[in-house]
Amino acid sequence: MVCSKPALILTTTARRAPVSLNLSLFEEPSSFDRAGLGQRLRDLARENIWVGTSSWKYEGWLGQIYSRDRYITRGKFSQKKFETECLAEFAEVFPTVCGDFSFYQFPTPDFWRKLFTTAPPQLKFALKVPEEVTVEIFPRHARYGTRAGQENLSYLHADALKALFLEPLEPYRDRIGPLIFEFGARSTPPREFFGTVDEFLEQLPKTFRYGVEVRNREFLQPHYFDMLREHQVAHVFNAWTKMPLLSEQMAIPGAFTTDFTVTRALLRQGRPYEQAVQQFAPYDRVQDENPEAREALRKLLQRMKDERKAAYIYVNNRLEGNSPTTIQAITA
Repeated sequence: MVCSKPALILTTTARRAPVSLNLSLFEEPSSFDRAGLGQRLRDLARENIWVGTSSWKYEGWLGQIYSRDRYITRGKFSQKKFETECLAEFAEVFPTVCGDFSFYQFPTPDFWRKLFTTAPPQLKFALKVPEEVTVEIFPRHARYGTRAGQENLSYLHADALKALFLEPLEPYRDRIGPLIFEFGARSTPPREFFGTVDEFLEQLPKTFRYGVEVRNREFLQPHYFDMLREHQVAHVFNAWTKMPLLSEQMAIPGAFTTDFTVTRALLRQGRPYEQAVQQFAPYDRVQDENPEAREALRKLLQRMKDERKAAYIYVNNRLEGNSPTTIQAITA
C-alpha cells in the first residue's frame, strides 16, 4: 500500500520509440520478500506461534519493511511522521512485537489508550515489565540520576506492579502476549533470588501470561525451573552475552516450564550490548550471521508446531544486524 507519486519515465528502444519504466522518486529498490515473509508469519500465528522483532522504529528497515513514500512530507522524508505512523506498516508484515519501551517507566493509562487505539488490532504485544520492579539496586548510570547505586524500594513490589502496570493493561489483555520480567546479572545467591521471586509470583493475578528472563547462567538449575513451573510462568530463553547458547538452554531438562514458551534472540554470546550497537547501527543489513542461533530458532519453531504449543519468539537487530532478514531465514 505505497502511496502513488509522480513516475519517472525513461524511453529507449532500438528505434528510440518510448517505452515506460515506472520508478518511484523516493522508493529504494529491494530484493527483500516482504509479502512472502508476512504470509509465512501470519500462517504461523494461526498455529499460535508468534514471531516478531524487538521494537519497530528503525529507519534502517526503509526499503525492506517500510516504504519511504509513506513518510514523505513536503517532498522530504519525515522522521516524526515515520516514528508516529510506522507501526501500522510494521503490522502488515509482523503479527507481534516486543515492546521494550515499557521497561524504562510505568506508562500512563493515556499512553496505553493511545497505543492500543492507534495500533492495528491484529498486532499482539509482548511487554517488558518496568525495571522499577525488577531492579534491586539501580545501576551507576547517568540516566538514574540521584538514584544511581541506591536500593530500589519498589523491587518485586507486587502491589505497585498491579496498580501501576497490570490494572491499566487489563482492558487490552486480549491484545497482549507475555509480560516479561527481565532480571539483569546480579550477585544475589541463587536460592535467595528464587525465594523472593517465588513469593512475588504468588501474588500476581492469573489474567496475564508471564515470563522470567535471567542473565545469570548459574540460575538455570532445577529449583529455578520448578519454581516457574509451579506458577505456570515461562523461562525466557535468551541469547545474551554471558548466557548459555539458546540450543544449550533449550536442552536443559525441565526448561520448558509451562504450556507456552518465550524466546528472545538478543546478542551473540560474548558480545557486549554496546559493541553490537556500535557495530550494527543503523541495522539495515545482516553483518554477522549466527548459524547456531538460527538453527536453535528453527528447531524451536518445529518443536512448538509438533507439540501444538504457543510460542512467542522475538529477534533483536543486535543479534546479527538486521532482525527482519534473520526472521526471514529461520522461517523460510
